[in-house]
Amino acid sequence: MTSAALIVVNYGSSALLERNLVPLAESAPWLRVHVVDCFRDPAEQAAVRALAEEHGWQTLLLERNLGFGGGVNRGADAAIADGAEVILVLNPDATLPAASARALVDAAATDPETLVSPVVLRPDGSIWSGGMDLHLDDGSLSGIRFRERNGDRPRRMWVSGACFAISAALWRRVGGFDEDFFLYWEDVDLSHRILDAGGRLVIDDTITAVHDEGGTQQSVDPGRARSELFYYYNIRNRLLYAARHLDAETYRQWRRSTLRVSYGTLLGGGRRQLVRSIAPWRALARGMRDGLRGKVGP
Repeated sequence: MTSAALIVVNYGSSALLERNLVPLAESAPWLRVHVVDCFRDPAEQAAVRALAEEHGWQTLLLERNLGFGGGVNRGADAAIADGAEVILVLNPDATLPAASARALVDAAATDPETLVSPVVLRPDGSIWSGGMDLHLDDGSLSGIRFRERNGDRPRRMWVSGACFAISAALWRRVGGFDEDFFLYWEDVDLSHRILDAGGRLVIDDTITAVHDEGGTQQSVDPGRARSELFYYYNIRNRLLYAARHLDAETYRQWRRSTLRVSYGTLLGGGRRQLVRSIAPWRALARGMRDGLRGKVGP
């Protein structure tokens, strides 16, 4: 049987680990669980340690918050050093049946040049992520299920980091997540580098996970205002991605469309928040400024 490790990055969400991770770990004892804790709170870390000791998980208590990508990288390093051949990454606010975990791991083991993701659903059964397109003409995003609507616009597929499996060999070859992104767009960047390295991205629509959208800082709920950090990092990191991966002319196109695309990001949280709070506008201004300056990290 393929040696597989499950990586979960915790940030103040030990209650979610108990609710979502414990059932998966108990029903899939073949998975070696690595919980990476980025939240420097003694009570929270004590809760994580207690869960880990009770259920036999490995824990990494980081000295500082390295962001989602940095947390996954540290967990993957530990798992691979421990002999893992396949890495399974899961958000703490997501649920994954053991059979789905097995199917993802088997798919990545069978084709080690492929990153495999399930269709990620919301609790109401609607699609949260079933693969995404990055539109290369302006840097906007849409689900691959809307390709017919978007016509022949140039695009590049990417896969959400909320749940995926990847072979240790492919992970090492592409270097894992780029920690400069800190939060958001690290999965867009990873998808880009996998494709550039000759790998493949696969959404297996026979496998599903469920993302509880209210769970963590990384949650995306179209019906509610999103956090200032969500807006800031999405707006900033779009420009960071462009500077890393696009030719000069396309990068200039993205710069010219930054205000329009960034405003669209704000609208994703609803119009009401835009008249009730200055936070989204502050995030827009800071995100555009720092993105154009090339600021990285937290």
